[in-house]
Order: sequence, then C-alpha cells, then structure tokens
Amino acid sequence: MSTLYAQDITDAIRYSQNEIQGSARFRALSGAFGALGGDMSAVSLNPAGSAVFSQSHASFTLSNIDTSNDTQYFNGFGASNESNFDINQGGAVFVFSSNSKSPWRKLTLGIAYDKTNDFNDNWFVFGTNTNNQSIDFYFLNYADGKRLDEISALPGESLDEAYTDNGRVYGYGNQQAFLGYESYILEPDADDDANTLYTSNLANGTFDHDYTLASSGYNGKLTFNMAAQYEDNLYLGLNLNSHFLDYQRTTLLFEDNANPASLVTAIEFENTLTTTGTGFSFQLGGILKLSEEFRVGFSYDSPIWYTIQEETTQYLGTDGDNGFIGINPQVINVFPDYKLQTPAKLTGSLAYVFGQQGLISFDYSRKDYSKTQFRPTSDPVFADENNYMSNILTSASTYRVGGEYKVKQFSFRGGYRFEESPYKDGVTIGDLTGYSLGLGYN
Repeated sequence: MSTLYAQDITDAIRYSQNEIQGSARFRALSGAFGALGGDMSAVSLNPAGSAVFSQSHASFTLSNIDTSNDTQYFNGFGASNESNFDINQGGAVFVFSSNSKSPWRKLTLGIAYDKTNDFNDNWFVFGTNTNNQSIDFYFLNYADGKRLDEISALPGESLDEAYTDNGRVYGYGNQQAFLGYESYILEPDADDDANTLYTSNLANGTFDHDYTLASSGYNGKLTFNMAAQYEDNLYLGLNLNSHFLDYQRTTLLFEDNANPASLVTAIEFENTLTTTGTGFSFQLGGILKLSEEFRVGFSYDSPIWYTIQEETTQYLGTDGDNGFIGINPQVINVFPDYKLQTPAKLTGSLAYVFGQQGLISFDYSRKDYSKTQFRPTSDPVFADENNYMSNILTSASTYRVGGEYKVKQFSFRGGYRFEESPYKDGVTIGDLTGYSLGLGYN
C-alpha cells in the first residue's frame, strides 16, 4: 500500500528515470541513437549528434500518450485508462561550416526542449485483505514512542488548529500520530500526558480496501548545445541542461471492516502532494566514424542536481462506536526546500549504416541508483534515507536496439529496449521490456 511521506525513495526513483520521449523517428527506434545523431532528440542523448547535421535544422513533435493499467488486489481486479496530448520535443540547430583549411570543419549551436518523463497516470485497486493488514499500522508506527500531549489537541483547541500546531512544533510524524489519535483509530495505554504506548481500536480480521491514485505532471529539460566536427570522422559535443519538474498526486483510501470488537469500522484517508523543482546537469559526448558504414558513440550524463519544493494536504474521516469523526484541516503543509542528486549515466553506442538503404543501432547505458542522494547529507533524516537507498538500490543496465529500412519514400522502423530494475530484489520495481514500431514518409 502506497502511503504519502515527503522525500523518500519513491521520489528519488521517479525523478531519476526517463521515458523514451521525443521525435517520431527517435521513439520508433526505441531511442537507440547514441552513435547516429542527425535528430533533435538524439542531441539530448549524445550532444555530438548535432554536428552530424549538414545544414541548420528545426523540429517539434506532438504526441498522444495512452496509458492503461490493470491491477489485482487479493480478490479484486481493476482497470483504468489515461490519455494525454502534449508537445514532446522542440528545438533547432544552427550549422556554421568552415571555409578555411582548418581541421575543424563545422561548428553547431543548438537549443532544444525535451519532455523526459510524463507523470499523468491513474489506477485503483479494491479487494478484501485477508492478511489482517489495516491502515491503523500507519498511524501506530508514527505514534509509537511519542507523548500523548504531543499528538493531541489542547483544551479549547480545535482539531484544525491542533493539526497545524503539531506540524509546526513537532513535525510531520506527530501530525500523522495526531490524526490517528483524534480519529479514535489509536488508543493510549494510559490517559496521561506522558503516555507513549498505543494500541489499535480495530480488531483483527479482514479489511475491505478501495485505493485510488491519480497523478499528473511532467519532467522536462531545456538544453543548450554546442558541437563540432573534426576532420571527416570525429564529432564532439557539450550540453548544458536546465531541468524542471512538476508533479501532483492524490491518493484516496477507503477501508471498511465488520470485525467483532472493532470500535472503528470505516476509514477514509486522503493525501495530496504537489512537487516542483529545478535542476542542472551537463553532458559530454562523441561520435567516431570508423568507416562510411560503422560508427561508435560515447556519452556521459552528469548527475542532475535538483532543488525541490513540496506541499501536502490531508483529510481523515472515521466512523464507528464514537460516531463520525472528520478531520479536514484545509492546511497546506509546506516543507523546507531540499536537494536531490540523481545518479550519473554512461552510454556506449554502435551503429551500422547501409548507405541510403537503412541502418541498425545499439546503445548500452549504465546507471548506479545506489548513488542517489538527498541533501544536505548532514540532516539525520536524509542520512538515514540515503543509507537505506544505498542498501536496497543497485546499478542497472539499459539495452536499446533500433533499425530502419527504406523503400523509396517510405521508412520502416522498429526497436527494442530492456531496462534492469533499480532495486536489488528486482521485485519492488521489476525489469522493463519495451518494443516500438514506426513508419515514416519523406
């Protein structure tokens, strides 16, 4: 069950991964363009790719992304669909050829926008949990060890005021424990301000769950590119990238139970998260033509250094022996800005071009997700999270293969990609396999 907690491993993975976006040709070849160049989306992969253009070039790409999700939760099956129309890519490269006898034959300057990830999605699960698992554990974990007077409302204080004060004085964890206590999910062992032990008012048994997640937003990159051609066979390039992210997520959980001795029989728990951020990275790349047909490429993507802002809102309602209790503070929790450093990436590429007839291309990339870090590392919460990520995340390889075959004005394209899981267990997020097909007409 997904629970909302600011600045955790889920966020780190989300902002460290990219989808295959960009031009139609780039996507049709599954993004295997590291040694090819000559495409605006390829410039975002290997900055040397802009020097392959023989003349100035501009392009933009419109696309519709249709996402379907099928879910299973115990005895419940769900299906959902999300469709989103947007601009995936746009940019231009300006080519300056040399008329002198200098070995530097060409200089290119470019600017490009790429949407590197799309966060528009929704899914839901429902079913009867037979493993005695309730949302009460979420609140119990936060309440454990906290004084009762630090997670409850003061005399004469409204629940909305107390929720705000708990967050301002004690922090996020006390807010969650406060919600559990004031909604009667939790019961203190003693009615004493110094009490630090709590039990659940939900009895053991089965629980009916209905959980929905809806998200929106994107991750984008604005690239300033410079590349050059040296003699006839070597292309070198540099990208300076400005990153920006925008992410919104709403989760809603309904839980019901008819377990004997349960004082709380229904729970409704809603969380919203809004994340915005900016970042910087750079890329270095090269392409070498070993012959007219055979090319190799190499690129280095630095870490992305993000500065991120987050805001959350919450609502909790319960029903049972104490009647309906609704805690709807309508308070926006604004977290202090924090920094996230994503892992660097190395990419090696090979391509074989059959004259004007077609081509086949292969890219291999490697990224060590265990190097992901929240900063400042002096913060004990971030230090714990960084240590946790270094223990359960690992290096992951990505393989991409693409091909194109031309028949008169038509280009038939296809691709394949395989991405290893960033998790050591390979289960929390599994390996990804993708296929692509495309048709072009010139």
